[in-house]
Amino acid sequence: MTIKAILTDIEGTTSSISFVKDVLFPYAYDSMEYFLSQNFEDEKVKSHILAVCQQENLTECNPENLTQILRQWIQEDRKVTALKDIQGIIWENGFRNGDFKAHLYEDAWEKLGQWHDAKLPIYVYSSGSVYAQKLFFSHSCYGNLLNLFSGFFDTNMGSKKEANSYQAIAESIGLPCNEILFLSDVEAELNAASGVGMETIWFIREEDLPVNPSHKVVKSFFDVNF
Repeated sequence: MTIKAILTDIEGTTSSISFVKDVLFPYAYDSMEYFLSQNFEDEKVKSHILAVCQQENLTECNPENLTQILRQWIQEDRKVTALKDIQGIIWENGFRNGDFKAHLYEDAWEKLGQWHDAKLPIYVYSSGSVYAQKLFFSHSCYGNLLNLFSGFFDTNMGSKKEANSYQAIAESIGLPCNEILFLSDVEAELNAASGVGMETIWFIREEDLPVNPSHKVVKSFFDVNF
């Protein structure tokens, strides 16, 4: 196969699931009430707040109601764009305050750097907002890595489990789907990407490898060859 671009997931692929689940999500959950009370009229936040209120058909859109809804969505790991946007703004405070640094597997850091040096464009597709993705990679445990990437995509392109999202991303990148390699730890996402002709690799870092997997399986970026 002739690969001219890489499209990668973050959570479970480049980075530990536990960092997101055990650090970022609790930080947003704990900070939500204070954040909304202090920023409810902020123009940077207002459109996201209105999106939540409209989606829930709220008659009273106030910080108390919003806090309850968004905390529930965090617990349910809802892939709602407005939630992801608000989380990204909250996480910015944590990153800039040095409360945490984004986790990145060593093999991911090394291989992404090698691909970048080889002039292979690398893109990110995550359910987290583009804003949050850029924060993540600019405050990683290996420093600011934004220079490694040619672009970022989030759920504004569509669900990661729908084939049309990957077609839209390919069109945005400007390459045929079969010249893009998608990396993810979620089989349903890989199925969607392969459905439009993308090449795929399934990251299974911690668990046993499946029998007769539906995609090529690796445990590390060092195992990715094409």
